[in-house]
Amino acid sequence: MHSKAQGALYDSPGLIEDLMLSKRQGNLVERLLFYSRLHLLIIDELGYMPITREQANLLFQLISMRYEKGSIILTSNYNFDEWGKVFEDPVVASAIIDRVVHHASIFYISGESYRLKNKLKKAN
Repeated sequence: MHSKAQGALYDSPGLIEDLMLSKRQGNLVERLLFYSRLHLLIIDELGYMPITREQANLLFQLISMRYEKGSIILTSNYNFDEWGKVFEDPVVASAIIDRVVHHASIFYISGESYRLKNKLKKAN
């Protein structure tokens, strides 16, 4: 990133709650614009909590606004073929996946949890 570039890291439940709150307060468009102007948006733990249809639609709006305009890094413990289980609406899940993977570099990481591994080392 350039020195003036801005990025932000959010856990997905917190980001989604922020979008829900902005919608309730009537300033969703302004909040979506804020997120769309970031050079890099990192969304951590997507799928950690179930995502309702309303939440999925808000997330779709965000990703759609950023599509081909800014970078997104997503982390999830689910493969794309499992996102239908995470999102209440499989159609929205498919639309999000379509935009996310279009220009993506995808990395699959497997193996033991580093947190568990470190905890076990400390216990010994």
